[in-house]
Amino acid sequence: MGSPMGARERLKSFFQARYNLGGLGELVTHKTVPVHGHSLWYYLGGTTLVLVAVQILSGLLLLLYYRPSVGEAHESVRLIMTKVEFGWLVRSVHAWAANMAILSAFIHMASAFFLKAYRPPRELTWVTGCLLFFLLMGFGFTGYLLPWNTLSFFATKVGTEIASSVPVIGKVLSTFLRGGADVGDATLSRFFWFHIAALPVCLFFLLGAHLMMVQLQGMSRPLSVRSERAMPFIPNFLLRDLAAWSVMLGIVLALSAYYPATVGEKADPFAPTPAGIEPEWYFLWMFQTLKFFPGHILGLEGELVAIVAMGLAGLVLILVPWLDRPAARGQAHWLAWLAGFLTVFYMIGMTVYAKWFIARH
Repeated sequence: MGSPMGARERLKSFFQARYNLGGLGELVTHKTVPVHGHSLWYYLGGTTLVLVAVQILSGLLLLLYYRPSVGEAHESVRLIMTKVEFGWLVRSVHAWAANMAILSAFIHMASAFFLKAYRPPRELTWVTGCLLFFLLMGFGFTGYLLPWNTLSFFATKVGTEIASSVPVIGKVLSTFLRGGADVGDATLSRFFWFHIAALPVCLFFLLGAHLMMVQLQGMSRPLSVRSERAMPFIPNFLLRDLAAWSVMLGIVLALSAYYPATVGEKADPFAPTPAGIEPEWYFLWMFQTLKFFPGHILGLEGELVAIVAMGLAGLVLILVPWLDRPAARGQAHWLAWLAGFLTVFYMIGMTVYAKWFIARH
């Protein structure tokens, strides 16, 4: 029997003789990953990616039974949860993977911000990362309505009403999302196709661009790190990545088994809005912020001011690489760090407060 090294060389020669990958093959085989005290944060990108892959695979399985109509949506979800073999587990994995993907993406973005991974020449890597995060939240918003239960129906109704407050295009945007004046069959149909077609197409192109940039430019080394130590991506970092993916998949499966997704009561559009309606946890900080704004500010509606402020905050987040230029560092350096810390603290604090406040009122 030949040695494992000889078998690997023969396999490599087999593919090289048939598929000339050129520079791409060289890039993959010679890629390295910096080794330093903050290397742990590098694994979050791959973890988010595998969670998105889990969502795609579990979503495809759910599509075999789901029916996107007001009359059948809730019943089809109940069928998946009660009659289809392991259907409850697949749906629970889909739901938990969605939540964990958004959490992982948020931590990944925060670590990239504080480690200054957006510095030149990685500006567009940061921009595509921000857009991917917004896209994941879009998946969460559109997927929330699909079970057509009471909670998802009224949360979507509130969310689309907030969209109507967007300056200039608010009414048009709300009508576009709902497919009419109210949340109904047209809304469910639109959210379904957004969720399984429009958003996945955007995800495919953005994720491809993001991964290509990371491969071409490599992983950023923090400013405080002077060491040039690095490890080969294949197999050293990849094996560690696989271990992290296994741990994350174990967490998702454990949560799905011990805290499975629920079906809830079928939505009744003619029923009054129940008390305690809230969006998913990743929208809670925005939901609570809107509540804190007064009815009118300087003659303008408070909700309008809040939405404009949050929109500008999102734009500033995207433009961070150009706002924190090397020439602008010094005092601006610690101000940017402080602004980032306060933003993360505010978002987490508002989420915890909203969850606590809603649970007791």
